[in-house]
Amino acid sequence: MMAVSSPTGGPMGATDPTLSLSLEEAWQALVHAAHPGGDGTPVAGLSLSPAGWQAGRPVSPEARDLLDCLAPLATRAGRLAIAQLGQSLDGRIATESGHSHFINGPESLVHLHRLRALVDAVVVGAGTASEDDPQLTVRHVAGPHPVRVILDPRGRVTPDRRLLRNPEVPTLHLHGEGAHPEGPAGHHVERLALPRVADGFAPAAVLEALAARGLDRVLIEGGGVTVSRFLEAGALHRLHLLVAPLLIGSGRPGLAMTPIATLDEARRPVSRTFRCGDDTLFDLDLAPPVA
Repeated sequence: MMAVSSPTGGPMGATDPTLSLSLEEAWQALVHAAHPGGDGTPVAGLSLSPAGWQAGRPVSPEARDLLDCLAPLATRAGRLAIAQLGQSLDGRIATESGHSHFINGPESLVHLHRLRALVDAVVVGAGTASEDDPQLTVRHVAGPHPVRVILDPRGRVTPDRRLLRNPEVPTLHLHGEGAHPEGPAGHHVERLALPRVADGFAPAAVLEALAARGLDRVLIEGGGVTVSRFLEAGALHRLHLLVAPLLIGSGRPGLAMTPIATLDEARRPVSRTFRCGDDTLFDLDLAPPVA
């Protein structure tokens, strides 16, 4: 999205127009845009819309980069399904033993937490929930925690995992029809049975179940198998790939999809790149072009 700034315009808020808009002010404006609940007044003299952003005072370089990167997500109307993967230069998300801490740098972790704060729900597969035992909360930035969602077709995620025993944030445990998850669910956990298909759940069915609960903005966080299924099903609007300057040489691939015969069949999404510390963020627009 084209960034539009108006540093010579009059102040749009109560802040001093001679001071540059900071990174934190830009971030709070993005959170406000993604989760509107106020009177629509621009935050910190900044106005965001799908057409771009406008500021009534100078904008710091860090704030400008953040707005350019995340404004398309924060201002998107209707449903949003975005996936995120952190990987090495050779496309690995973990070693053969499963070790993955930390392929990407601290700035990429902050970016991931920003994505969480801009959505209603964050989704992981049963493998990630069991092996990584994540919290899926927003801890490195200021913002709301998303609802945590576990895709567990076989009901194999055990109740000792933090997503099921940590009551800080609501958790939706999606299990397959006929599967019987172990142990009682905590008061913060809702269990819901979904029909199973050959490889788990149909991505469209997952997104429909979330939307029925008012969870329209969804982050598919992991692991690679889950992200690959949503990508191959055409269920994603955007994909954020955070690539670290690291060569692992073997291990688990980030994306694993149905093989193609020729490069004519390869996907060529519109992409943008941003620096994220030592890592490079590839923002891929997967939405079909408007006719």
